[in-house]
Amino acid sequence: MLVGQVILGGITRLTGSGLSITKWDVITGVIPPLNHSSWIHEFELYKQTPQFHKLNASFTLHNFKFIYFWEYFHRLWVRALGFIFLIPFIIFVIKKQINSYLIKRLAVVILLTILTASAGWIMVLSGFVNRPWVNAYKLTLHFILAVLVITAMIKTIADVYNFGMKVKLKPHKFVAIVVGIAFVQMIFAGLMSGMKAGLYYPSWPDMNGEFIPSVLKNAGNWNFSNLSNYDRFLFAPALIQFMHRFLAYLLVILTVVMFYKLRNKVSNNLKKWIQFPLVLVFVQVVLGVLMVLNVQGKIPLILGVTHQLIGLLFFMSLLFLFFKTREFKV
Repeated sequence: MLVGQVILGGITRLTGSGLSITKWDVITGVIPPLNHSSWIHEFELYKQTPQFHKLNASFTLHNFKFIYFWEYFHRLWVRALGFIFLIPFIIFVIKKQINSYLIKRLAVVILLTILTASAGWIMVLSGFVNRPWVNAYKLTLHFILAVLVITAMIKTIADVYNFGMKVKLKPHKFVAIVVGIAFVQMIFAGLMSGMKAGLYYPSWPDMNGEFIPSVLKNAGNWNFSNLSNYDRFLFAPALIQFMHRFLAYLLVILTVVMFYKLRNKVSNNLKKWIQFPLVLVFVQVVLGVLMVLNVQGKIPLILGVTHQLIGLLFFMSLLFLFFKTREFKV
């Protein structure tokens, strides 16, 4: 369900649906508009947003219902996730069926989930002032917090499996390096999405005929203002896409090296966790290239969502490998 929540967030972003619901009602927000007058009311609220005035002024009620669905489904999913997680957790704590070791780890998951939801609403609010879309940096914070929730959940699983081990084991250093770079790549992935940076250079292996965009070669462009006003000048999208591509190539090389470095030093139980990242990183690069080459004014929905899913699975497989190597001397 955590993975599904991230993917639904990606669909919401790619369909431009994130600003369709203009308020956050934890309880009453569970019930969608049920009649024509309710739909008209919601549509009128949306008409007051910068996104409607600057991008979607031609929208009909039918168009509005489409984007409303994805944002509503995204919010409904996270509510369901909260109930599915919290209710059993509370019951198990009351009945003393889980100990403090697990409670502390799951509490971190709960805290990060609350922070993710809060950052999500702050992100949405940023799209109701001046700009017709959410702030890219706030979107990235929301995305990275969601990734950290998944990371905390995977660590909880790994710790439970290692419960009772007397020797304090450390993960393999090279695996730790790959995980760290992959995490940085996730940050750039969030910025790519938030800045719509993929739209500016729809070519590969070059970037509109250049391997290093000329806007990055001008030292005068390297300032905070250009990073902040990313929707007014090409510098920030060019930088983000260039770094995203560079880190992708670096991760391919490091993942291949990691595979050959560990393949003959680990048990059969661990081999699948060095094979999964190897396969996924190549699939991810192919998807990224196909997505860029098929940009026609917008990111292709299927390719964009699949690219996000495989990227997340790649990072998760690295995390399982990272925590799994604590059990072995490699």
